[in-house]
Amino acid sequence: MSQVRDILQLGERFEASIPGFRARAPQVEMAVAIEAALAEHQALVVEAETGTGKTLAYLVPALLSDGPTIISTGTKSLQDQLFFKDVPVVLKALGLRRRVALLKGRANYLCPYRMELHQEEGRFLTRETAEQLQIVARWAARTRTGDLAELQELPEDAPVWPWVTSTADNCLGQDCPRYSECPVIQARQQAQEADLVVVNHHLFFADAALKGEGLTELLPSANAVIFDEAHQLPDVAATFFGESLSARQLSELGRDALSEAGHTAADLQVLNSIVAALERATADLRLALGDEGRRSPWHEVAALPTVQEAAAALQARLAELEALLAPLQKASRGMENCVRRSRELLASLGRLTRADDPAQVYWFENFRRTFMLHATPLTVSEAFGAHRARHQCAWVFTSATLSVAGDFSHFVQRLGLEQAHTMRLSSPFDFRRQAVLYVPDGLPMPDSPDYTRAVVETMVPVIEAAQGRTFFLFTSHRALREAAALLRGRLSFPLLVQGEAGRRQLLEQFREQGNAVLLGAASFWEGIDVRGDALSCVIIDKLPFGSPGDPVAAARIDNIRASGGQPFWVFQLPQAVLTLRQGAGRLIRDPSDRGLLVVADPRIVNRGYGKLFLDSLPGMTRTRKLEVVQRFFRMLAQTPPQTPPPTQVADETDRH
Repeated sequence: MSQVRDILQLGERFEASIPGFRARAPQVEMAVAIEAALAEHQALVVEAETGTGKTLAYLVPALLSDGPTIISTGTKSLQDQLFFKDVPVVLKALGLRRRVALLKGRANYLCPYRMELHQEEGRFLTRETAEQLQIVARWAARTRTGDLAELQELPEDAPVWPWVTSTADNCLGQDCPRYSECPVIQARQQAQEADLVVVNHHLFFADAALKGEGLTELLPSANAVIFDEAHQLPDVAATFFGESLSARQLSELGRDALSEAGHTAADLQVLNSIVAALERATADLRLALGDEGRRSPWHEVAALPTVQEAAAALQARLAELEALLAPLQKASRGMENCVRRSRELLASLGRLTRADDPAQVYWFENFRRTFMLHATPLTVSEAFGAHRARHQCAWVFTSATLSVAGDFSHFVQRLGLEQAHTMRLSSPFDFRRQAVLYVPDGLPMPDSPDYTRAVVETMVPVIEAAQGRTFFLFTSHRALREAAALLRGRLSFPLLVQGEAGRRQLLEQFREQGNAVLLGAASFWEGIDVRGDALSCVIIDKLPFGSPGDPVAAARIDNIRASGGQPFWVFQLPQAVLTLRQGAGRLIRDPSDRGLLVVADPRIVNRGYGKLFLDSLPGMTRTRKLEVVQRFFRMLAQTPPQTPPPTQVADETDRH
């Protein structure tokens, strides 16, 4: 007998907490499968399409199970949603008392020591940063958690954050004079004592890669690890099982060395000179790497004399700094950290510029004020498999998009989960009644130089028929900027453009205005939930094949080809299908939602592989005629949304 099945099917416990709650068959099926996986320490992969209610389906068995459970989500905002809203609702409904903890990476918490250090040593601060530091200090006097998410007065990219947070590099650990009141340590202690800990994927894999973010002590005692938004895991894992070095790390090392040296017998004049030389060498390498915004394989620049000279000079300046600091390392824990960091950065710079491990992809990114060097593994299946083998607990992976036309092989192979049980649960939404898929007739192929202009011209009457209320999603920022220029002044609806305001601000404006057109790329394809009439149309400009210029994707393609595989069919096409499903998933978020999905790319109907895309999308009514689209929106305007039947009511925990 299943305790979870009985609780969900009766539904009485949830009716008071979730108005209109009725059990849904896919939700119950998913919850029972997770209950079994937790009891038997199995690996389970569950694709639960929008409307299934997957959050409730994994929270109920997790909270009823024995032993600590770790739940990992895609973003910090989803973490907060789970911890502050969803988990309390389920605990109240179940009548349970469980210790629940929220754990984020150390960069999300105030470091009281570094805040005070930079209040005293203010010579490096700009006026803006100094003003922000005072805001942080006033908040620090009243916060109980030290979680920077509480501090809504400052933007996410405020320049003050590096000055008031710690990193694994500069944390003083138990030698810190403010250790006993450290928010990071307090959060970790609470997590150690909790029955359920809510983390995010970046934190989980930082720890899996032994970067010391606080989960190492939790995993050995965990009964289960549940990943929501699991489709993100292969790329997140690759980031943390690799290696990177940034200009910011070098700059922070120099600043911290100067701050610590004030309490030692160091020759400050010589140290200032070496730190200044290190900053110049860092800037010279950034210039040698080429244009701002460049993202390329390391081998493209490795043989250039300017890059070789700049890299050698940077290594020499780092070595000089380490040699000067080494005799002072016993003066303080902070100085000891600076010596360790200078040695580690020197070794990392050597590895990343030699680029001699065939299992890694070596590449770089160049920005206006900084650069990053990277080594990313070609595959993470072996590393992640070894991590799972060390922790014999239940592993559950769930998302709305894990399969390609019902086939899970692409996802499970990337993570080494071939032995896992798989389950696919279709959405309970009536997509044929709620949505229309429109593929315009007569558009040129995407490689045409006038493609974006043609798409915009074709979409203007669609946007007008939808009365705004549109997400216009692009596969490149270049196309987004071109479309924004073409649409500006052309529409009678508010135009919101990614890059002209923060993501959170754009979404708030979109919801509030009710008839806006939002142009977005990349981050707007997933993790966004706009329900109701504010969003009635989602336009996708192209099938989202990865950029051939992406150095990591290009290296993986070459590796598959060298192994005798067909990279288009085993990597590029499945990735594009999953991405399209994520973008399309923005449209119907609720049983009463209705709307139009536009895939402008003609390849979805005139290429053989287009059928795989169509078969992976929900079963919407399809058309190629604009007049059908216009008639659909006239019908929506005349017919209010129907109240869904009881079995399809979305519960309050079905947020993503």
